Amino acid sequence: MPHTYLNPLHLFNSTQYGFSQVVATRGGTTVYMSGQVGWDENEAIGAPGDLAEQTRRALLNLERAVQAAGGTRDDVVSLRIYIVGEHIHNAAGVKEGLLAFFNPRRLPASTWVGVSALASPDFLIEIEAIAVIGAG
Repeated sequence: MPHTYLNPLHLFNSTQYGFSQVVATRGGTTVYMSGQVGWDENEAIGAPGDLAEQTRRALLNLERAVQAAGGTRDDVVSLRIYIVGEHIHNAAGVKEGLLAFFNPRRLPASTWVGVSALASPDFLIEIEAIAVIGAG
C-alpha cells in the first residue's frame, strides 16, 4: 500500500467526519494543489449559498487537478479546508461530501479552518490539497 492511514486510539475518531488523523507516505511525486472552489471552467458557481453542493463541486475540481498530474483521488494525502463564516459551525455538508468522495480506508489527513471571506463573496468553501503519486 503506497500510503499508511493511522487513527490512534488516543485521538478522537476523525474517520466519522471524513478524514484520518495521520497519513504516512514514502517515495513518489508530491503534488501541491491550489485551493479548489465550486466554480466550473467558466467561473460559474452553480450553487450560491449551498455549502454541500459547493463542497461536492470543489472535490470534483480537486479530482480534475490531481488527474492532470497523473494521479487519482486515492493519491490525496492531505486537505486544508477553508469554510466561510458561521458555515464552519454547520458543516455537515462538508463531512458528507468527504465521506462520499474518498474511500473510507483512504481518508486524507485534514484541517478545517473558519475564515471571514474567500476570493469571491459567492464562495463558501475552498479546498487545498497535497497528493503523493506513485508512492510505495
